[in-house]
Amino acid sequence: MLGTMASVDLKTTYRELYRAPRDPVLVTVPPRPHLMVDGAGDPNTVAAYGEAVTSLYPLAYALRAAVKDATGTAYTVMPLEGLWWADEIERFRELPRSAWRWTLMISLPDDVGQVDAVEVVARTTAERDLPAAVRLGEFGDGEAAQVLHVGPYAEEAPTVDALHAFVTASGRELEGRHHEIYLSDPRRTAPERLRTIIRQPVAPLVPA
Repeated sequence: MLGTMASVDLKTTYRELYRAPRDPVLVTVPPRPHLMVDGAGDPNTVAAYGEAVTSLYPLAYALRAAVKDATGTAYTVMPLEGLWWADEIERFRELPRSAWRWTLMISLPDDVGQVDAVEVVARTTAERDLPAAVRLGEFGDGEAAQVLHVGPYAEEAPTVDALHAFVTASGRELEGRHHEIYLSDPRRTAPERLRTIIRQPVAPLVPA
C-alpha cells in the first residue's frame, strides 16, 4: 500500500479552463483524455441523454479509484461537459431540438494513463449494467473564446451572442463545435444561479 496520499483539485490545476469571467476571453485548450458519449435529439426528452449522464459518472469515479490505488493521487472528478451541433450548423437555432447532435464528456487527468483505463471502463460497464456506449478519447478545443453564463440554460442566447460578437471583433472566425461546461448541479441549484462556461473554438488569426 502506498504510504502517502495526494489530493488534487483538477479545476485548480487547469484554472483558466474551468473558471471564466462574465466578459469573454481567449484561451488555448490542449488535447486531454476524456470519457465521451455521442448522441442525438432533445436532451429534455430522449432517453439517451439521461443514459449518457448516468453512465459517465460511475465510470469517472471508477477511474478515479483505479488511479488512486495505482498512484496514491486522489483527484476531483471533473464537471460534465457537452459539445453541441447539428448537420445544418448554420441553422442550428432554427432547428428543433430533435435535430441536435451532442457529445457529453468528463475530462480526465494525465494520471489515467497509469492504469488500464479501457479495462476499467469495460469492467465497470458490465458490473453496473450501464446503458450508454462510453468511449475514451482525446479532445481539446485548441484556440477558443469562453465566457461565464449565470442563469437558466434556456436563457443562454444573449451570452452566446456576446461571445460570438467578441470573436468577430477580435478578427477571428467561429470554428468547431459549441462547448458547454456545467459547473453547477441542476438538481441542487436554482435555475437563476446555474453557472455554465460557454466556449467557442475559433480559427487561428491570419496575419495581415
